[in-house]
Amino acid sequence: MSALSLPDPIAAYFAADTQGPKAVASCFTPQGVVKDKGQTHSGRDAIKAWKAEVSTLYTCTMEPFLIEREDNIHAVHSHVAGNFPGSPIDLKFSFRLERGLIANLEITL
Repeated sequence: MSALSLPDPIAAYFAADTQGPKAVASCFTPQGVVKDKGQTHSGRDAIKAWKAEVSTLYTCTMEPFLIEREDNIHAVHSHVAGNFPGSPIDLKFSFRLERGLIANLEITL
């Protein structure tokens, strides 16, 4: 199986996910937004807090397996497995990029 070719900011996000909340937040623009489980987290501090909270509740691995692009949205489908209810599951990470960083990320089923 060949490796999935992801745009640099998206590849950086998936790599940062294993390095902690500060690394994840640094992948976003200063006004970046994450939408996850019906909540919106705006700005790097809020994104860092979101990732810190999620990391204390769950541990997981993510394996991106498909990328689609429509207009300026990169939708990455990822196999996610961990210690959370319903694991494993395939999630869709919809990224909007801006100036080499992530401006918006929405995580859905």
